[in-house]
Amino acid sequence: MDTIYLCIVIFLLCLAVFDLFVGVSNDAVNFLQSAVGARVAKFRTIIIIASVGVAVGAVLSTGMMDLARHGIAKPDYYTFNQMMIIFLAVMVTDVIILDMFNSLGLPTSTTVSLVFELLGATFVMALIKMAGDGSLTYADLMNSDKALNVIIAIFVSVAIAFVFGVLVQWLTRLVFTFNYKKRLAYAGAIFSGIAFTALSYFIFVKGVGKSPYLAEESRQWINDHTGMLMLGILVVSTIVMEVLHLLKVNIFKIIVLMGTFALAMAFSGNDLVNFIGIPLAGLDSYIDYMANGAGNYDGYLMHSLMESAKTPPIYLMAAGVVMIVAMATSKKAHNVIKTSVDLSRQDEGDQMFGSSKAARSIVRATQDFGTSLSRFVPAPVAAWVNSRFNQAEKTMEEGAAYDIIRAAINLVLASILIVIGTNYKLPLSTTYVTFMVAMGTSLADRAWSRESAVFRVTGVLSVIGGWFITAGAAFVAAGLVCLAMYFGGFVAMVGFMILVVFMLIKGSGAVGKKKTEDANENAYRLMMRTEDPMIVWDLLQKHVSKTQSFTTHFVLEQYNKIIMGFANEKVKHLRRSVIELKEERNTLRKYRKQELLVLKKAPRDLAIESNTWFHVAINSCEQYMYCLLRVVEPIKEHVENNFNPLPKALMEEFEPVRLRINELMLTTEKYISEREFSRYREILLQADECKDELSVLRKRHIDRLHDEIDSSEYQVSLLYLNILQESQELLSIMRRQLRATKKFME
Repeated sequence: MDTIYLCIVIFLLCLAVFDLFVGVSNDAVNFLQSAVGARVAKFRTIIIIASVGVAVGAVLSTGMMDLARHGIAKPDYYTFNQMMIIFLAVMVTDVIILDMFNSLGLPTSTTVSLVFELLGATFVMALIKMAGDGSLTYADLMNSDKALNVIIAIFVSVAIAFVFGVLVQWLTRLVFTFNYKKRLAYAGAIFSGIAFTALSYFIFVKGVGKSPYLAEESRQWINDHTGMLMLGILVVSTIVMEVLHLLKVNIFKIIVLMGTFALAMAFSGNDLVNFIGIPLAGLDSYIDYMANGAGNYDGYLMHSLMESAKTPPIYLMAAGVVMIVAMATSKKAHNVIKTSVDLSRQDEGDQMFGSSKAARSIVRATQDFGTSLSRFVPAPVAAWVNSRFNQAEKTMEEGAAYDIIRAAINLVLASILIVIGTNYKLPLSTTYVTFMVAMGTSLADRAWSRESAVFRVTGVLSVIGGWFITAGAAFVAAGLVCLAMYFGGFVAMVGFMILVVFMLIKGSGAVGKKKTEDANENAYRLMMRTEDPMIVWDLLQKHVSKTQSFTTHFVLEQYNKIIMGFANEKVKHLRRSVIELKEERNTLRKYRKQELLVLKKAPRDLAIESNTWFHVAINSCEQYMYCLLRVVEPIKEHVENNFNPLPKALMEEFEPVRLRINELMLTTEKYISEREFSRYREILLQADECKDELSVLRKRHIDRLHDEIDSSEYQVSLLYLNILQESQELLSIMRRQLRATKKFME
């Protein structure tokens, strides 16, 4: 039996590593978003600075580990077996939920997941305990007050972060405007000095100053002289920033990079418990049980977990290394960051979210309130405020989502709020705080215009709704898993362990399928944030060429899959083709909208001249999808019903033409991809010849239909005739696509 528990502990530690990767993939957006969105430095530089912050925060995070040990449950009332069930249920549920949200590209909260999973599993175990012993109550078995404080702190932080984000950004923009470089001479050093002092206070005084590795005399001296230290840092940092400004150094970049370090440190110190707290508590439980339990796994109470955690530094350092590797290499981290950056970007662009009734009501009510309030504001004051928000003067790095002023506010505010929570041992959600600060600053910056406000509010509501779903799902799922493990015993435990491994493997495979879509999204954002019209035009041509060539390749692949699926009666292939064609049709509509938005930024004469050919080319891509759907849907129904297969003679008759179509479309794909159209007229001529061949086959087959005596083959004969007709249409679409793409590129 001891061996089984050892295996569970080892599995928990393995899950800790996976959880670090999954959790950092989700939470890296919190401290990378602002620096990446404002393009303050190369991505590698940002990662290095954040990595140092993560490493420092990990080493200083020991105090937060008590939440996992006795923050929710009261372990002195639970046996070793019961605590191990709670720990395993929490970790299994945590990995599954976080991986699902990351795969959807939505930022969720590791803190909320952990707290509500602990609540769910402990609640169920408490019910079981009370059912067996009527003298026990919830007050005996759970820290209800502590759990309530944690939950309130998490959700109140949403409102606080948003309100402070709006107020501070609005005041800052009044001072600096969007053309902030002109105001740096008299306000930049003061602002930077205040920001540097605030960050220093939480990094050095509340972070390093509380470190157990610092001598007691040094900690006491820092506590006694905090005011003097902060005043000194304010004066010195303001002078240094002014000198750096005179030396032509962008002092805001220093603040953003320092804020990235501070936020990464706060994240690591606050959230490390979410990833390794439960496994380390399980390890401590196992060590205590082996030393004192005497084999009584279902009777030995876990009094040892009531003591504060004494996590060895080697574990914390190892966790920090894993987090750094995950942050630098995770593709999911780059995927999740898009949601927050796109919702807070300064430009309009393509909207990730649609419109909702709730969002429309909120926007309408806000506009009515703003209209009513404006009546009481003197016209000169309103005019002056509007002049400070003139976005025509905005100064942003090439390709940035917003300027460096907003990035600095995002980081400084979020760092302050999160480290305050950490020092009060309240695990505030770094996701909630950073996301809502970013939403507040973007609203204050008037990035939410009337044209985009309803979509962005829908996005914010969707993300917040996802957080509440996370809480509910974590509570219920952890409770059910705990219940199943308690009554199912080791068989249920092993079953859930296998399920987690399967989902992790499956989830890692799903990420690879999104690489093409991610590349298109990155290209689109680059085009929208590029200011030079000629560069935009060149990027747009490349993007259209890539989209058109990929569509041609995709269509040919699906065409062959459908024909061979019909010939070989592969119903799974046909069903998959229907799904993929409809998905690609929706993707093409999205790309069309994006490319139209980019076309507005291209040189006016080129945009007007090429507009018609652009629409013909993109219409051709959509017509491809409709053409193939007209082919595959009746074939799929035919094969699903196990009707007569396609006769071998008909397949042999059609095969030479199919190969000819393959050759023509592959050549078309090559021409479009390379943007080389010198011999495109030959392709048009050959396509016409192939259509003539199909006309001959059609006439021959229609004659066969009239002469056929066996009516049992009539259904499959009609399907073959449909293939011939739609193959002709496919070649017609290919001709239009090739001609339109050539004209657009020229």
